[in-house]
Amino acid sequence: MQDNSPRHSTPRRLKHETRILLLALLSGAPALLLATWLLWIADFSVTTKMVTTTLVLLFWWGFAWAVRERVMRPLQTASNLLSALREEDFSVRARSPRHDDALGELMQEINVLSQTLRSQRLGALEASALARTVMTEIEIAVFTFDEGHRLQFVNRAAERLLGRSISQLVGRRASELDLADLLEGDPARTVEHTFPGGSGRYGVRRSSFRQEGRPHQLLVMTDLSRALRDEERQAWQRIVRVIGHELNNSLAPIKSIAGTMGTLLTKTPRPGDWEPDLRAGLTIIASRADSLSRFMDGYARLARLPAPRMQLIDIGDRIQRVARLETRLKVEVDPGPAVRALADGDQVEQLLINLVRNAVDATADARPMGKVQIRWQKAKEFVEIVVQDEGPGLSNPANLFVPFFTTKPGGSGIGLVLCRQIAEAHGGDLSLENRKDRPGCIARLRLPAEAAEKSS
Repeated sequence: MQDNSPRHSTPRRLKHETRILLLALLSGAPALLLATWLLWIADFSVTTKMVTTTLVLLFWWGFAWAVRERVMRPLQTASNLLSALREEDFSVRARSPRHDDALGELMQEINVLSQTLRSQRLGALEASALARTVMTEIEIAVFTFDEGHRLQFVNRAAERLLGRSISQLVGRRASELDLADLLEGDPARTVEHTFPGGSGRYGVRRSSFRQEGRPHQLLVMTDLSRALRDEERQAWQRIVRVIGHELNNSLAPIKSIAGTMGTLLTKTPRPGDWEPDLRAGLTIIASRADSLSRFMDGYARLARLPAPRMQLIDIGDRIQRVARLETRLKVEVDPGPAVRALADGDQVEQLLINLVRNAVDATADARPMGKVQIRWQKAKEFVEIVVQDEGPGLSNPANLFVPFFTTKPGGSGIGLVLCRQIAEAHGGDLSLENRKDRPGCIARLRLPAEAAEKSS
């Protein structure tokens, strides 16, 4: 079936250079017509009139064409310069005989643009080279995948982890490299995984970015096994060193006294006061054994802290109860807001007892004797309990939470470690610092917002 409907064609626009030529011709047309009319009405021969008319027409066309070229050449030059900039060729420069006209200003601005783009390009190349060098040399495996889960970039650590070279890896799908599971799920997590280049526990971080307008994924994997092994080895070294020190402190006098008692019993005849010496030696042995038993009980209590049994507890009521338990010194309780927290009441109470006992111990030894205060408040997303004293303050804050470190005669060095462990088990934290207004110490216990609510 023939389509007879009218079609509307878009009129073709004249080229810019053609329009310039026509405008130049039209601008000279009135003068040309006038000159031609005057020529033909004058008393000249026909030949002269024809030759003169031809020359006028040629000059007219020549000047119009010169105007066209004069306008178009700078535009073509500017176009070529901008094309060079687009192709990232910043070595080309424009020249203009004058700098105080419109054309000179245009060329000068193009040169400035070229220099600016050149500087930015060099900066981008240097930053990209630095980023690639860092990515290549760091001991963290880095992968980038396109929207089809095809590998686009790996660094040396990733090559060692997968046991292949970059030429064998780039372009492969994540499923072929056993990495597909890591591109799904939680973007930040810890996984146990086995690779050709090693196995262990890895920290995985995943994020998205765009390159050339298309979505990509960045996968970063950190081997946590070595760091965990180092921490575990250091922890065991500290434990063995502390336990060995405590055992030597107890076993050395026991061994010495036992040897003295053995020598005493083998003497014949025995000295007249051998029985009191024997009783004194046995008393010392029993005392050291009891001290060693208390030390091991404290360590066992720290190692076997049960998980907290959460329930709503009244913070103010618990603080009042702990303050009444202390009889050596009156503990001042500053009234605070009615706040309840979701916590294990027994563990939090034991934590507060330890903090108050430490504060009273420090204050009771000070001269003149100061006071101990407790207060609590709802601070933004935390419930904060503050215990402050007027003792001598902290002499070695760095070792406060080191197990078995203590400055008290007969202390076990377990109390503050146990307190912090209880606080962290509740999702909170415990910190100690010296007071700034006067001698003394401030202990701050904070419970997170999701574990606390204002009571009705």
